[in-house]
Amino acid sequence: MTKRTNKQYPNDFKQEAVALVIEQGYSVVEAAASLNITDKLLYNWVAKFKQQDEDSELSKDERAELVQLRKDNKRLLMEREILKKASAFFAKEMK
Repeated sequence: MTKRTNKQYPNDFKQEAVALVIEQGYSVVEAAASLNITDKLLYNWVAKFKQQDEDSELSKDERAELVQLRKDNKRLLMEREILKKASAFFAKEMK
């Protein structure tokens, strides 16, 4: 019985292989054949890429919270600018 070793592929190679399928429209079987890898391996890479892509998206609640936080941040920055100007005005009046 021979011991099988798994070949390690660099991340750049994996990303380019997945890009062939997702961005350029090749089928997984065609892309795998042209890269001399198994189609099962490429299917796994594509699935992993899609899972990472889904995980990076914000949920509706997170998006709503982000919008609210941005509004609050804008309001607070404006209030800070007003207070800076007011303190400079009153400092000038005190002299």
